Amino acid sequence: MDAILTEARSLAADIGFDKSGTLTTDALIFREEVRAMCRADRCRSYNKTWTCPPGCGTLDEMREKVSAFTEGILVETIGKMEDEFDYESIEAAAAVHKKHFQALVAALRKKGYVVFPMGAGRCTICKECTYPDAPCRAPELAMPSMEAAGLLVSDVCERCGIPYYNGKNTTTFIACVLIKAPN
Repeated sequence: MDAILTEARSLAADIGFDKSGTLTTDALIFREEVRAMCRADRCRSYNKTWTCPPGCGTLDEMREKVSAFTEGILVETIGKMEDEFDYESIEAAAAVHKKHFQALVAALRKKGYVVFPMGAGRCTICKECTYPDAPCRAPELAMPSMEAAGLLVSDVCERCGIPYYNGKNTTTFIACVLIKAPN
């Protein structure tokens, strides 16, 4: 498995992520309080997409999906901001992170690995989601966020020894992909 994770981290660096690290699924604690934050709908995506709660499944269903894996990698994009209100830089870093993460997941799948990706933020693949009226248009591309899975991202980073805070006037985006060799 070490060779797979080394290859995945090398791909992540080649794609352009600022940092990466390995994780074990023991570091993933599914928290109801994170789901409660989703229900508060601060991001305005709750009950609106297949990749956000409740469309993405229950915490028990997330645990079940993750139980098929033992390891993976965390990837990090660090954006520089002029000040803490520099929303343009935050949005630009988020877009770069999503693009890089989609490329990483595609590259791992192309190599034949079985993956379970959890991104950052809501799904933006389609202009308008079909939820709940019709099946997802792009299930092979859609992925829940780490938060939608009930994970407290800063806690996962701490458990894996990856810094979540990268200094003043920075914004950090984190995603993870669980990986295993094909059966």
